[in-house]
Amino acid sequence: MEKRKLGTTGPTVSAIGLGCMGMSDFYGPADRSESIATVHAALDAGITLLDTGDFYGMGHNEMLIREALAGRNRDNLQISVKFGALRDPNKGFLGYDSRPAAIRNFVAYSLQRLGVDTIDIYRPARLDPDVPIEETVGAMADMVKAGWIRHIGLSEVGSDTIRRAHAVHPIVDLQIEYSLLARGIENDILKTCRELGIGITAYGVLARGLISGHWTKDRSGAQDFRSLSPRFRAPISTPI
Repeated sequence: MEKRKLGTTGPTVSAIGLGCMGMSDFYGPADRSESIATVHAALDAGITLLDTGDFYGMGHNEMLIREALAGRNRDNLQISVKFGALRDPNKGFLGYDSRPAAIRNFVAYSLQRLGVDTIDIYRPARLDPDVPIEETVGAMADMVKAGWIRHIGLSEVGSDTIRRAHAVHPIVDLQIEYSLLARGIENDILKTCRELGIGITAYGVLARGLISGHWTKDRSGAQDFRSLSPRFRAPISTPI
């Protein structure tokens, strides 16, 4: 497996990472044993980067990863965690919370669920409109000093936010959608990240199955968010 360094200050990871979201949420029912087998197959293939979020299945995904990694060599294995999304018992979304006190609470639960002492890459899932990014990253910088997290990443933010965050503490990577059908970051964000030495961790590289040849409308159940996405409902000739 080819390896790449995340930005100028980040860890060296496998060029392909494993996104674990669908094992707990958003794409319909998932089989636990199959999910664990998938993690094992990824590790055996040389993948060293696992991506999750504390709100994927309301903690289920982190506990699943912990179970999958039991007995496995964790040397040179990186876990990336997103935080901040608020959800209710009906799996609805209530907004985002990136206040310093909230972040310390989120990381405490993630460390427990994952069964680790340190999270390799920690990132707010989205920009909290009520909290300056400087406060969020400042609190995370303190968590780096405390040893709770190793590196700080970002997710789904623009160039201005990236620059402001990076001025507080080095950002190792930006997690953002990037595919043949979603090339918006080429306008400005990609240039900013290259200038600052920040890596890009692309998700949705196959447009969530739209260009992979594996997704069909009849396979999308009620629990699959793609059934409500305009991208999957619009005629193929419509710009995406």
